[in-house]
Amino acid sequence: MDRTRYVVTAALTALAVVVFVATLARATLLTPIEQAATSTPPAVSAFAAPGDYPARLRVPALGINAHVQETGRTASGAMGTPTVFADVAWYKYGPVPGQLGSAVIDGHVDNGLALAGVFAHLPKTQVGDELFVDTKDGRALRFVVTAVVSYPYDAVPTELIFNRADKPRLNLITCAGSWDKTKKLYDKRVVVFTELVVAE
Repeated sequence: MDRTRYVVTAALTALAVVVFVATLARATLLTPIEQAATSTPPAVSAFAAPGDYPARLRVPALGINAHVQETGRTASGAMGTPTVFADVAWYKYGPVPGQLGSAVIDGHVDNGLALAGVFAHLPKTQVGDELFVDTKDGRALRFVVTAVVSYPYDAVPTELIFNRADKPRLNLITCAGSWDKTKKLYDKRVVVFTELVVAE
């Protein structure tokens, strides 16, 4: 009996390791979007204190209440993605949510093994929906959705998403569409555009 239990335990452990490695490997391929090319990423706004940084993202219409990680750029120049599929990631070289300019947060559509990621239902977002960013110092920033747009993965308007600076904006990004086995990526990107309504 002990030997049987040992064999079963060893088999389950090996399976768990395989699943973890497969998930991690595919996660590196699920980069939602390329950042607009610059030789050196800009620094976070000098007006932002650590307390201004985002801590949680809440989208009540989708049941999202996610921890916000910070991310930069990968070696290929793409915006980084969260290391946990239940988290989202804020692009730390852009504006802080609530400040002038386009802050950007991305998240995974799935975990690489058909399990839903934090932004699995992001395309269901509708114009007029509200979302909230809770800052590290306890404030709540309320944004309203102004547009939900799907783009081919190779035709994403990075200037519009990352560099629009006429008012405080927050743009959410994830993969969508069909998985291309040859290119090892999703063929669409969904972008939810929002504007700041009020800081509470």
